[in-house]
Amino acid sequence: MDNVKDYTWIFGVGMVVAFMDAFGIGANDVANSFATSVSSNSLTMVQACVIACFTEFGGAVLLGANTAETIKGGILSVENFANQPSLLMLAMMCALIGSAVWVLTATKMGWPVSSTHSIVGAILGTGISAFGGNSITWGWDGVAQIIASWFISPVAAGVVSAIIYSITKYAILRRVESFKWAIRLIPFYFFFTAVIEAFYLIYKAPGADGDALSVGAVIGISIGVGVFFGLFCHFFFLVWAVRVIKGRETLRWYHIFVIHFVKKRPTVDELDVEKHSGSRTSSDGENGENGDAIEKTKGEENEIADVDAEPVQAGFFATKFAIYKKRTTDALMNGVRQDVRNLENEKLKDMHAGAEIFEDDAEYLFSFLQVITACMASFAHGSNDVSNAVGPISSIFEVWNSGVVDTEGTVPIPVWILVYGGIGIDIGLATMGYRIMRVMGNNITYFTPSRGFCAELATALTVLTCSKIGLPVSTTHCITGASAAIGLCNKNGYKTVNWKMIAWSFCSWFITLPCAGTLSGLIYAFCVHSPKNML
Repeated sequence: MDNVKDYTWIFGVGMVVAFMDAFGIGANDVANSFATSVSSNSLTMVQACVIACFTEFGGAVLLGANTAETIKGGILSVENFANQPSLLMLAMMCALIGSAVWVLTATKMGWPVSSTHSIVGAILGTGISAFGGNSITWGWDGVAQIIASWFISPVAAGVVSAIIYSITKYAILRRVESFKWAIRLIPFYFFFTAVIEAFYLIYKAPGADGDALSVGAVIGISIGVGVFFGLFCHFFFLVWAVRVIKGRETLRWYHIFVIHFVKKRPTVDELDVEKHSGSRTSSDGENGENGDAIEKTKGEENEIADVDAEPVQAGFFATKFAIYKKRTTDALMNGVRQDVRNLENEKLKDMHAGAEIFEDDAEYLFSFLQVITACMASFAHGSNDVSNAVGPISSIFEVWNSGVVDTEGTVPIPVWILVYGGIGIDIGLATMGYRIMRVMGNNITYFTPSRGFCAELATALTVLTCSKIGLPVSTTHCITGASAAIGLCNKNGYKTVNWKMIAWSFCSWFITLPCAGTLSGLIYAFCVHSPKNML
């Protein structure tokens, strides 16, 4: 049997490539969680990235181990590597290389591919290259289940989103005085959303074993959490919202928690009047002082010009430092300063014009719900898609650490590997996520806060459910299906959906599997059949 410690370099390379794969996942799949929130203007790009850094990381660390098991050993029959553990390390390294290269290339080109498909195809490619087609679990326990999820997830998410949005549209948005109806019904939306989120968090949290907590207990706790948030919405959030929206008071978000103790504040209109009147007064009063100010400035400039060479030298370095600091800041912040809403795109104006527009005040209330569902969807994304990167590297680490292949799948995923993958997702999200956000969101159909809320809630429900049963579905499929269904709910809905983008999305889902598989399979064959000894 091989001495796996001789192949420590595989573990080292695998760690680097796994981080690249996680980076690509964050850069490509981030649009699935936050593109609709940014497109509807519920969140800015900076806010979305800050929130996602916590939710993606939390989902990866807390819930990512379940789907990682499926990626790690549920596709390729690892028993074939039992007598040659080092070959399993090599196979998983090649799979990570193929997946990372494909996802990063697609992200650079702006193609919304599925990272789940990419790693599945890469593992299939290495398995076929190593042992032929018989080494792959083609049945329902492996590939068949994953392929079925490609069709089930967008349809399921689309049906759920259409139901939620239709209820919202007829119960609130199309009603006369829709803001009043929103005030009456929003607490139920808070309750419903909180129950769903609490149920999955409790049911899937580490240590929440079915023997310790029965399903009935989990449901009871979830309903209790939902009641709490529903009451909080009614007695705090709505009081704050009415004062902000109708009263136009200058309240901050943190006033929600103490709204009953906050006295009446100036309105936005009153502050505008004071600002303009103050500007006119100050301009009249400063006219007589302008001459003195100009003379003083000239005097200061002359003093600066008279300084000796040493201060000039110090100023030179300070200026250079400021220049490089600005360039570095611009480079680091480039990804979060991009405009991804596509509202000025001439090719999309006719499609956007066909979307039904509702009262702004009612839509504003859904902005807060959309932020909650965006966090939930992002948490679900972290729990599901982190497996794409950490599953293979977990297999490599297990073999390198123990020297044997875990054929039973009983070795748990180390927490530090989940943390490692979560960090990679966050960095990819903040630096290159805008490339995919541009082709999602308003590029598929016109999004408002109510539409975004329904699409994100349906996506989170679908992804979290599939994640619980260990089915590695793609968030891309779910949000695409939900977005198309939301667009179809408009009058003449077929005209308000970018079918070209939908078609390209479906095409990208299918080409990802063979592209990633071919690349990883060729790399594996090259490595295995290369000369062993050069001397």
